[in-house]
Amino acid sequence: MRICVYGAASPTIDSEYKIKVETMGREMVKRGHSLVFGGGANGLMGAAADGVHAEGGYILGVIPKFFDDENVEEVCTFCNDLIEPDTMRERKQIMEDNADAFIIVPGGIGTFEEFFEILTLKQLCRHNKPIGIFNINGYYNEVIIALQEATKKNFIRGNCMELFFVSEDLNELFTYIETPQEQMTLKELKDG
Repeated sequence: MRICVYGAASPTIDSEYKIKVETMGREMVKRGHSLVFGGGANGLMGAAADGVHAEGGYILGVIPKFFDDENVEEVCTFCNDLIEPDTMRERKQIMEDNADAFIIVPGGIGTFEEFFEILTLKQLCRHNKPIGIFNINGYYNEVIIALQEATKKNFIRGNCMELFFVSEDLNELFTYIETPQEQMTLKELKDG
């Protein structure tokens, strides 16, 4: 399975997060999976790639050309394949198209945006790929609370909360990712 990992690129993240995400990358390979990611060498993106690389797994990096041209972010040098699209929009599409599942690790604005886009697409039945959140140290607790509050107030249908899985336990996370997803209908997921 090709797992797309969305996560932080910052090199200043606490090492505890990096260690856990590198362990996740190692476990991906041990379970027979490969990595699709944003192509960065630092932060949790880099940690996921480091873990996969350490176990000899396949890595597809997708990083916009301007990141390298303008020194926005250090590019991972050991990707098996590296795609350099022109725009962020193209980057996300390539990552989505090349993924069988998604894992969201702690991150900032870009990671939040990637999670909500892939969740929206699943809600609209544009894909039925598993979405797992690796909730290290409860990082996403407040995001989940916000989604639950929006559900209580009828801004989000309750069954939309079933479109993703949240855990800090890697075994639980991978069990979810590896389990075939039940397809809901657009009518079940979206008022229109």
